[in-house]
Amino acid sequence: MKFQNPFAEIFVPDGIPAARALQRVTHLGIGAHQDDLEFMAFHGIAECYAAKTKWFGGVTCANGSGSARKGKFKDFSGAQITAIRRREQNAAAKIGRYGVMIQLNHPSSAVKNPRDASLKNDLREILAATAPEIVYTHNPADKHETHTAVCAAALRAIRELPRPRRPQRVIGCEVWRDLDWLPDEDKIAMDVTGREQLAARLNNVFKSQIAGGKRYDLAVAGRRFANATFFNPRATDVSTQIIFGMDLTPLAANETADIADFVCGFIDKFKRDVRRRLSKRPGK
Repeated sequence: MKFQNPFAEIFVPDGIPAARALQRVTHLGIGAHQDDLEFMAFHGIAECYAAKTKWFGGVTCANGSGSARKGKFKDFSGAQITAIRRREQNAAAKIGRYGVMIQLNHPSSAVKNPRDASLKNDLREILAATAPEIVYTHNPADKHETHTAVCAAALRAIRELPRPRRPQRVIGCEVWRDLDWLPDEDKIAMDVTGREQLAARLNNVFKSQIAGGKRYDLAVAGRRFANATFFNPRATDVSTQIIFGMDLTPLAANETADIADFVCGFIDKFKRDVRRRLSKRPGK
């Protein structure tokens, strides 16, 4: 497999040949930066962690050189922080028993450039080699521009595959905007109850981000607890940790569907729900 960026790498934690490692992947996470997979695609990681016939494959698309940092990392150059983040991501792949970890190392400027097809072409090659059953990527309502660019590239890559080779399900996940606003019937509620220790071990790997000024480890766990408790206002908690997802499978299946129209359809539905509830009450 030849990637567009010469500094891209494939890491196989258990050391089998890369071709075999790619072929065994059943759950594929496509994230923008190092640590995005552990935050948004943890459901897939947990599903495969102790399974004999399921394997999680990870892809990070950007090099992560522009991350916020302070403390001991505040004077690190972009190249230095990139090297550290790559090592952290591979360490997480070992802890999570990933089937394969691919780091494409694209600069964010290229990822966000709609005229640059490098990322889309790389993702198409990876998807063709893995043929995963499920793909986890960023949700298209995320407020981080690199994240939404990765989501769009992943969808374009999937659409270029022959239909029999496309994943059965594509899920857009929470990072820089949660999905609590989605109508309940449109949420994919991914229960990760009982996996707190594994999640903590994975999240704590990313010292360059946590010590660098962002408590992602606390924020991600807090969101999952909050999702579980606030999901249903009329019932006691059944789960303690839930990750919400947006079903992007219709976009993957329909090459002519517009991504913005698809997402705005959910926003309009949310707006109608709010208006309906308030219209029952007197006053302006």
